[in-house]
Amino acid sequence: MEWLFLVIGAVVAGPLAVGLTLWRVRRALRRARRLRDRARAKDHLIELAELTGGLAHEIRNPLSAINLNLKLLAEEFANAGDDARRRNLTRLKRLQGEVQRLNDILDEFLRYAGHMELQPTETDLRRLVDELVDFFRPQAESSHVVLRSDLPSRPVTCRVDLAHLKQAVLNVMINATQAMSDGGELLLRLRARGRDAALEVIDTGPGIPPDAREKIFDAYYSTRPGGSGLGLPATRRIVRGHGGDIEVDGEPGRGTRFVISLPLAGED
Repeated sequence: MEWLFLVIGAVVAGPLAVGLTLWRVRRALRRARRLRDRARAKDHLIELAELTGGLAHEIRNPLSAINLNLKLLAEEFANAGDDARRRNLTRLKRLQGEVQRLNDILDEFLRYAGHMELQPTETDLRRLVDELVDFFRPQAESSHVVLRSDLPSRPVTCRVDLAHLKQAVLNVMINATQAMSDGGELLLRLRARGRDAALEVIDTGPGIPPDAREKIFDAYYSTRPGGSGLGLPATRRIVRGHGGDIEVDGEPGRGTRFVISLPLAGED
């Protein structure tokens, strides 16, 4: 009878083994396809970043030449005594301002669309907040904004690229300050929350309407005249590059709160 059980076992186990093998092969093929697609997407992004840098270089060169010639013309008109030349000088200064605005937009576009290579190190985010407050306080005071921070007593350590993350938070702070045209308060609050660090940027400005909250992270969307609409999209890109996310809440007339969440060191 033993031989019968062996036969039955072979009959049953054979198809199961084949099925298991096929399942493993299919799973391996799916994983290989995903890895291939990711590699292609990464290569495409790198190529796009290189093209972007080349295009920006081609645009920046003529802008620099235009700006230089405008400056030379302005110097010639600066000592003019008649009204016509003074009017021309005013026009030249306006043109210089527009050229500078184009350069600023180009810089923001490069930060948003260019290749981003993060070099993360373990950093106590309290240090980041202290440095941002110290750096941004003069600009806040010139806009009649009171800048404060609320930090925990213990370290809140994450693996971050300090320079990139500073730029990300700074974009939010600049937006908040510009929204408070009549002054107000700006608070940076840091907390450890479960497996994440939560950095809040809270202002007492006019708030953001619900329909606008869905668009503020879209490239080139801006509620401010002359705004590039790239600051917040760049912030989200940097934060997500760190494995985190950014959220916004608030209602019209009740201020705005941005929350940047990042994995704590050793928790990602």
